[in-house]
Amino acid sequence: MRRVLWSDVTTAARAVLAARPARRESFAAALIVQASHADKYTRRLGRDHPSWGNGTLLAAARKHALAAERSFDDRDYAQCCLLVLTALDRFRTTKNL
Repeated sequence: MRRVLWSDVTTAARAVLAARPARRESFAAALIVQASHADKYTRRLGRDHPSWGNGTLLAAARKHALAAERSFDDRDYAQCCLLVLTALDRFRTTKNL
């Protein structure tokens, strides 16, 4: 997966927020896997993955429905940001084992 910037996290959080609450944690993890696979595809074939974009988390998230941008005062949105960051940490931890 390409380098993760704050805009990647917030866009992914908007996609997670648009998902059903019971599915949010697994969806956050799935977005990260999609971005990783898209990055490998893009590097190998020199073009964007048709379903998941260019290998950034932002591009993978934009392939899904997005909730409106919210402030961090919104508990649900803040929780979705935490879910994305936690999923990213888990992905990087298990990937490096």
